[in-house]
Amino acid sequence: MELRQLRYFVTVVEEANFTRAAERLLVAQPGVSAQIRQLEKEFGQELLDRSGRRVRPTEAGAVVLPFARAALAAVEGARLAVDELAGLVRGRVAVGMVTSMPARTLPDLLAGFHRDHPGVEITLVEGPSEDLVRSVLAGELDMAFAGLAGGPPPGLAVQVLTDEPMVAVVDGDDPPAASGRIALAALRDRPLACLPRGTGLRAVLERACAAAGFTPRVAFEAADPLVLAQLAARGLGIAIVPESLAAAHPDEFHALRFDGDALRGQLVFAWREDRPGSPAARALIGRARAALPDLWVTSGSR
Repeated sequence: MELRQLRYFVTVVEEANFTRAAERLLVAQPGVSAQIRQLEKEFGQELLDRSGRRVRPTEAGAVVLPFARAALAAVEGARLAVDELAGLVRGRVAVGMVTSMPARTLPDLLAGFHRDHPGVEITLVEGPSEDLVRSVLAGELDMAFAGLAGGPPPGLAVQVLTDEPMVAVVDGDDPPAASGRIALAALRDRPLACLPRGTGLRAVLERACAAAGFTPRVAFEAADPLVLAQLAARGLGIAIVPESLAAAHPDEFHALRFDGDALRGQLVFAWREDRPGSPAARALIGRARAALPDLWVTSGSR
């Protein structure tokens, strides 16, 4: 019995099709079929039911499947352990980020990691914070930069990068502009400009408004907070943006703080608390946790 045969068997079961399994394994279909026939010969039982449109494990195949997966996982675990012992870091790391990340922060971090570990394949996806957090907890991402409206959910470890109030950007001629501050209740029935649903900033707004007894009327959505502020400055509503963004453009935007800092959000670096991950993932998480405080400052966080 060979590991290759077990890998072919597991892949056919997962794909429910010999052709798709062969494509995934990057081998010819006859080779896959021949190796599985050889495996069935060793067991003295057919492991796959080929009679229908979808290939399914037989009763014997269902018994063998968890052992085959365990054997493959054990071999991969042994390989990773030897790599760590030898000081080699290889494999894959999947990273997620929100749309409004500062331009240099993540590229600088990933570029430095790639220089030290060129054998690691790095992938990066962009998306709303809710999706990123869900993917980290599900093990689909090793780590992510995401916005939080409150504390992290169970199982998520975080390093806080920014914790700041949100402000309301208004047209200078808007009546509240003269006071320098604004009550959350003043947003009721006003057209608002905010990040899309699923983002941390949007969750902050919706939770606060719900607690105040109303639903925010979001008329403008954009993934870039700067665009939201520009819309508000031109009289198209009230934009809800991080205070640091408005502070970076004092001559362009008229920003009002909320009474009692009613809106406040965090941008965090997050990873799964109870999942060790691959050596490559652990190495990048450790590097990020050590480097981000200084890197974030020099990169100009919002």
